[in-house]
Amino acid sequence: MKKLMIYLKEYWLQSVLGPLFKLFEALLELLVPLIMADIIDTGVARADTAYILRWSLVLVALGAAGFVCSVTAQYFAARAATGATARLRHTLFAHIQSLSYAELDTLGTATLLTRMTSDMNQVQTGLNLALRLLLRSPFVVFGAMVMAFTVDTTAALVFVVAIPILFAVVFAILLTCTPLYKKVQGGLDGVLGATRENLEGARVIRAFTMEQREQAAFCKKNAALEHMQRFVGRISALLNPVTYVIINLAIVAILRTGAMQVASGALTQGEVIALYNYMSQILVELVKMANLILTITKSLASAKRISQVLDVKTAMADGEGLPALKGASAVQFQDVSFRYPGASGDALRHISFTLEEGKTLGVIGGTGSGKSTLAGLVARCYDATGGTVKVFGADVRACGMEELRKTIGFVPQKAQLFAGSIRQNLLWGDPGASDASIGEALDAAQASEIVAGKPGGLSYMLEAGGRNLSGGQRQRLTIARALVRRPKILILDDSASALDFATDAALRKSLRTLPYHPAVIVISQRISSVRCADEILVLDDGSAVGLGTHEALLQTCAVYREIDQSQNRKEPNA
Repeated sequence: MKKLMIYLKEYWLQSVLGPLFKLFEALLELLVPLIMADIIDTGVARADTAYILRWSLVLVALGAAGFVCSVTAQYFAARAATGATARLRHTLFAHIQSLSYAELDTLGTATLLTRMTSDMNQVQTGLNLALRLLLRSPFVVFGAMVMAFTVDTTAALVFVVAIPILFAVVFAILLTCTPLYKKVQGGLDGVLGATRENLEGARVIRAFTMEQREQAAFCKKNAALEHMQRFVGRISALLNPVTYVIINLAIVAILRTGAMQVASGALTQGEVIALYNYMSQILVELVKMANLILTITKSLASAKRISQVLDVKTAMADGEGLPALKGASAVQFQDVSFRYPGASGDALRHISFTLEEGKTLGVIGGTGSGKSTLAGLVARCYDATGGTVKVFGADVRACGMEELRKTIGFVPQKAQLFAGSIRQNLLWGDPGASDASIGEALDAAQASEIVAGKPGGLSYMLEAGGRNLSGGQRQRLTIARALVRRPKILILDDSASALDFATDAALRKSLRTLPYHPAVIVISQRISSVRCADEILVLDDGSAVGLGTHEALLQTCAVYREIDQSQNRKEPNA
């Protein structure tokens, strides 16, 4: 929580004024029992109506002043809490964006979503309440005890006994609940993860009629979360009844002691009522404090979870630029190996190849052979665990991330579009691109007809994920987005899988005639997509088993020959 307090610095004035106005309100509240005692002992005892009315107006004025102080404190506390949390949310989002794929894979999407939403809201609520009540409630509790001593020392001893017992109960429950709330938030991660996975995979689940199984799995996780919440809820629910019992016993002790002293003439009736009112104030404040403690307990657990994400440091240090060496190869792999974090074996083993500028490299292999992993290493989504990946003669680990990725046009396996117009999506490739440049990219990606067929053309609004487009349309627009950048290196990671053979062929032909002649890496499971490449790299279970032209590999590589035969098998004549 200390790390998160730095975000309150910008709101230090509001953070001071909020509690300060609450203390003013509390001070006014502590004066009320004394005035009430005076009204009873003087005004009521003497039947002095004017005296009663005069001091009643004073009570009304105190109430109005207290209300103004309370509203003002609430305003400043809310400004500080929402402002600081907004800064924290921005910092967390920026930090997540700086993490490599390896750290994101380790943390998990569901966990990050929970910490950006549920945990962040919990921290904001706790901070707001803390600014309002963290000083006020103890001030009223101890202030009431001090004021009780000004009334009568003997009766005030009841306060001295009751208050430490109350604090012991509150903090015992606090220490018990803190780790339990952390487990509850962890259970919420699981439920959110299951929900997200089911929503994203709804079509697959229904296609395989797995609804019942997924419902059962979700119910199991939900029941576990409910069990944890009930358990911690039972413990936290003890606060109010235990607090009420102790306070009411203290009130009984005060009334008994006060009655005996009134009988002996040591106390007046008004002073006994003042003592009772002070104990009632303590009761109200301790109930508030109990709820505050529970909220702060949840906030501390959430703040710790947010802090854990902020403490994650990316293993991929940013370099200082991208040397533009003339005559250097566009992409070069030198004995490259890679293993995913926590994996038992390498995803890629001892891969070596060279791709010159203006040339095309096809990468083919079975599912899980490491094709997408290879593409990720070029764009430095991951760092190689062995060997060296070079781009234009420079080790990618020495390159600045931004400069490196401006050089590369990367089209991922999953076509991802964002809510907004087609133009806004394509401008991700180059924010300063003109409509003419966008049109050239659309022509090269065989996507012009998509835009022409939509009302508004480039202004046509896409839904999140491009849900109002077909799979082939999404793929062509993502290719166009990469081409808008006019990249020196173009990576197509199985990005034409939804295209028919004619469109795929037209796309490959247009890429070969691009005026800026990028080096192209085409990753595919189709022989037809890579057969015309200058060289083809064949992967099998993470190893390179062939490198050469289509004709040469048919003669020398059994894996490539098997793929070719499986895709071009001719049916025997009947």
